[in-house]
Amino acid sequence: MLTKTYKNINDMEEAKVRKNKHLNLSISELHLMEAAGTYPEATGATITELANDLGYTLSAITIAINRLEKKGYVRKIRDAEDKRSVRVKLTEQGRKIDRVHKYIHKKLVREVAKEFNEEEMEVLIRGLVKVNDFFTNLNEQK
Repeated sequence: MLTKTYKNINDMEEAKVRKNKHLNLSISELHLMEAAGTYPEATGATITELANDLGYTLSAITIAINRLEKKGYVRKIRDAEDKRSVRVKLTEQGRKIDRVHKYIHKKLVREVAKEFNEEEMEVLIRGLVKVNDFFTNLNEQK
């Protein structure tokens, strides 16, 4: 059931992205922007941090960041302290898309919550916390 739910959520997200033709973004790119948006605007994130956060290789993240930079959603800057390191920051356009993406997630959660009474919601949240903790621990063992 967990796999089916995950697939349904991804399918729904992909359909929304495809429907919005002027976006020119994939779900993976949206999630990469979401990860970059969790870092302070002043410093941004390193390629390594983003790769670790998303579980992708450095080369895959580098390719995706280069694509996002060409599209105007991120910019790369040299780290002030370590000139060998590149930091990634969302552009204003990237921050706008990230805000919309987060809003869609919040709206989806509100819609799902309408399907549950208070007791069911508490049970669901406890269950999801346990599932999340399980996968967090599994990932930390890698």
